[in-house]
Amino acid sequence: MSGTIIDILSWALIILGSFALITGAVGVLRLPDVYTRMHAASITDTLGAGSIILGLILQAGLTLVAAKLFLILVFIFFTSPASSFALAHAALSSGVEPILDADLREKDKEGSS
Repeated sequence: MSGTIIDILSWALIILGSFALITGAVGVLRLPDVYTRMHAASITDTLGAGSIILGLILQAGLTLVAAKLFLILVFIFFTSPASSFALAHAALSSGVEPILDADLREKDKEGSS
């Protein structure tokens, strides 16, 4: 009985991760600028890959494979935010402006004067 519950939970996580990966890929293709595309890619890394790896850990059980998958998951959770920050910082430093309907920075400058 518990094997069936673990199988259902692991497949639910794998399907959730697959949906997140597909949604993130569509977001990277459809969103207008580098900052929103980067956001879609970082969500894909954390939610998509994290869910799939957790589902695979449940499928593997208490084995060496599960330990290796856990180490991969930890590595992804540490490197994904750092790489997203580095990409955003590089884009901002090189002068890439975000596409905005209204620039809220101008309102802040007027209000603080």
